[in-house]
Amino acid sequence: MNDVVYVYGIVPDQGRLPDDTAGVGEPPATVSLIRHGAVSAVTSVMDADRPLGLPEDLRAHFTVLNDTAELGPVLPLRFGAVLPDEQTVVDKLLAPHHDAFVESLDELDGYGQYLVKGRYTQDDILREIIADNPEAARLCEEINRLPADETHDQRVALGELTHVCLEALRDQDTKLLLTTVDPWIAAAELRDAGTEQHAFHIALLATSENGVNLERAITEIADEWQGRVGLQLIGPMAPYDFVLAPDT
Repeated sequence: MNDVVYVYGIVPDQGRLPDDTAGVGEPPATVSLIRHGAVSAVTSVMDADRPLGLPEDLRAHFTVLNDTAELGPVLPLRFGAVLPDEQTVVDKLLAPHHDAFVESLDELDGYGQYLVKGRYTQDDILREIIADNPEAARLCEEINRLPADETHDQRVALGELTHVCLEALRDQDTKLLLTTVDPWIAAAELRDAGTEQHAFHIALLATSENGVNLERAITEIADEWQGRVGLQLIGPMAPYDFVLAPDT
């Protein structure tokens, strides 16, 4: 078997690993540290011929990183990296980026990432659009009044108008949410919201001390938006959206 080294992320040289962490592979690989200077790579050994990218691989990858983040700062490699051997991990990853890794680990010490997702309740948000937009209301009235085979143009126009209104609402609601959580976060990154039913998908960076306040703020705005936008808060986790991937 030809073994290679799978890299999950970077921690300080005194970084700890969670007990009994199951790494990528079948059976799950043992996770260990490769040290160089003031940093260490979180790694495991895997068969070079084994294909990567299975759902269980992604779950294992994120579990290792998130469990490690509970113990201290970690710079995650979002999709991992595969290198030929331990010396290559040092020569191609740890040594060239040593000082940048140290600086980033210091900056992120004590911080965790949260993901907040918003999903519109379709019927309620459509009623809101119609109530706030006279043109949308007029088109709906015509669609309801005329025979179905005579309302093609109105349906197309209503669909286009709804899309525009949803974009405006998405922007408005994103700004409101960011304003609400601003006192409790250090940074925010917008992700692709997804389908039209999704209001937003935002990564937030917060200290462990502010995590409770952030969760409380999200709960309060969720109560205000009840029946209109469903909110989901996930975290804390490793700071995937706030780390630049190094060249390997």
